[in-house]
Amino acid sequence: MDYTYHIAKRLFFSTEQDKRVSRPAVRIALIGIAVGLAVMLISIAVVIGFKHQVESNVVGLSSHIQLTSYQSGFSYEMAPIEQPDSLPLWLGEVPNVRHIQRFTTKPGIIKLSDNVQTVVFKGVADDFDWAFLSERMTEGRLPDYRSDTLSVEVLVSRTLADMLTLGTGDNFISYFTRDERILARRWTVVGIFDTHFSEFDKTFVLADNRQIARLNGWETDQAGGLEIFVKDIRQLPETDLLLYNRLFDISEQKGFTYYAQSVYDLNPEMFGWLDLLDMNVWFILILMIFVSGFNMISGLLILILERTRLIGLLKSMGADNASVRRIFVWLSAMLIGKGLVWGNVLGLGLCALQYFFHILPLDPSVYYVSSVPIEFNWGYIVLVNVGTVAASLLMMLLPTMLVSRIVPVKAIRFE
Repeated sequence: MDYTYHIAKRLFFSTEQDKRVSRPAVRIALIGIAVGLAVMLISIAVVIGFKHQVESNVVGLSSHIQLTSYQSGFSYEMAPIEQPDSLPLWLGEVPNVRHIQRFTTKPGIIKLSDNVQTVVFKGVADDFDWAFLSERMTEGRLPDYRSDTLSVEVLVSRTLADMLTLGTGDNFISYFTRDERILARRWTVVGIFDTHFSEFDKTFVLADNRQIARLNGWETDQAGGLEIFVKDIRQLPETDLLLYNRLFDISEQKGFTYYAQSVYDLNPEMFGWLDLLDMNVWFILILMIFVSGFNMISGLLILILERTRLIGLLKSMGADNASVRRIFVWLSAMLIGKGLVWGNVLGLGLCALQYFFHILPLDPSVYYVSSVPIEFNWGYIVLVNVGTVAASLLMMLLPTMLVSRIVPVKAIRFE
């Protein structure tokens, strides 16, 4: 390190009490950097956490890619897909595919003595992945669809259970239509879940897929579609294309017709809304960096003006403008570093409080989560810190140009 660093270090740790203007100005600048960085860290943690939480919920309620018969269209009254047993084996060979499960939907009416509710029964088979719903169970247990006998056990949401005054162990009858006939089935509630997605919770009841197949007049091993999960959602577009090509080959060989949609196709409004959050974060980041930078500029200008005599003495002793500017660049870096330390403590501390204690609640019917979600992405945290340092130091170069305009003779006489 040359002498410019040591002079800057001496100025940084100076305890002079006569600098009545620069000390509060620098303190305000440090507070601006700390608060600005804290806001940026909190914004990133909340937005990333919110996006991943909502994305995880949407995928958990359906899948990354949904495959149905082309004849089903967009109706809950589904047509059976061809080769429901062998098709998962063919598609499972596609890279990035993690899990494939069968499902069928059928609209029905639940009629109680004092209440009637239209719902959609979603039939799931023994290959269903219960991981998502098992974490959101509020009462009872998961149903068992692995036995040879058809099960009458169902899962209902907390929303439906409250609307219909149902609890675990209660029975109810539902009615379906097929070929202009009315069919009735008796079910037993074994578990209640709460996903915080009101549209799903008030609409769907989970039942044995074999029962839904029988209600449609199909064989019990038939299904209306496949739900396909991928290992890495970032590679979803590529996986979707590979599956499309594989299905195209199967269609040409077997003469079957399939219709595949990704989670982005099925929920365009939801993901369009989430994409808008990224724009808001970029706006906050740019705004906070500029605010913090301008705070530091004002503080550094005051420091330079109060150190005019020192600058004059250094120049009279042979220091050039570049060397004197480096002193104040080093000083700026030290001040920015101190502000970053406090900003990280404040921002990450508040994030940790929310992460562990859920201090700030949210209305699940509006935001799809029960509290403000937090996700610590250390890559982004490091990037924000590095970006703040780089942007602030670049902005500091402008006020240090004032040094070149200071004349040694006048500066030494400056009071």
